[in-house]
Amino acid sequence: MSHGIITLLTDFGLEDPYAGIMKGVILGLNPGASIVDLTHQIKRGDIAHGARVLQQSCSFFPSGAIHVAVVDPGVGTGRRPMVVKSGNHFFVGPDNGLIWPIIKADPQALVIHLTNETFFQLPVSRTFHGRDIFAPVAAHLSTGGDPLQMGKPMENPVSIPDDSPVREGNTLLGRVTGIDHFGNVITNIHREDLVPFPGSGQMVIRVLKEKIETVSKTYADGEMGELIALLGSTGHLEIAVNSDRADRLLNIDESQSLPGVTVDWVEP
Repeated sequence: MSHGIITLLTDFGLEDPYAGIMKGVILGLNPGASIVDLTHQIKRGDIAHGARVLQQSCSFFPSGAIHVAVVDPGVGTGRRPMVVKSGNHFFVGPDNGLIWPIIKADPQALVIHLTNETFFQLPVSRTFHGRDIFAPVAAHLSTGGDPLQMGKPMENPVSIPDDSPVREGNTLLGRVTGIDHFGNVITNIHREDLVPFPGSGQMVIRVLKEKIETVSKTYADGEMGELIALLGSTGHLEIAVNSDRADRLLNIDESQSLPGVTVDWVEP
């Protein structure tokens, strides 16, 4: 029996048994599977949020890992279930843009529309494809199943808008994309977005009415309670506060519209 790694990313939360049921289905087909809860706290129905987290996380898993992603407000409609093979990783989930950044980054990605019910759990519920399609497909993949036997190659997978910041002269226009458990304010500005700027200038980061004139290396670099900017573990620019929550200091709430962030490159 294969001991494949299967990750789960959903917006199910932790109050209900849905994520646990998916694990039960997987283990029923492959008792040796190693299941990793990537997160079940994706914002409800937020496909873009799920896509960002999936793309930022998958590369840290070993070759052969299978990533099941279920943020699926269109479950039971005409949207297609899919499996994507990119490099030596598999991605299983709905064709609603959730896996689009993976596909976009890999021109050689194999994209399959899942249609072979042999690999499903029947009958298939119209409201829980995570249990009846995505979990069993992942389990079959983990035991050596061939994705080409699970359906047919598909064209025109659903895309989502490009989330990259925009450069205007020596200004980079980005935005806040979320807040982590520690209250750090995460932006869509990546380390690579800063590379084209001249090396002799100084970055000035602005968010709401606040201005930060240096990029710190650690969360402890600032004075206690001081607002700082730094590149976090995913390489994205974060706004943080030493020993406090930046979201509270900035009065940013994910339930409301998230603000823009600009980086100006000031010549010496």
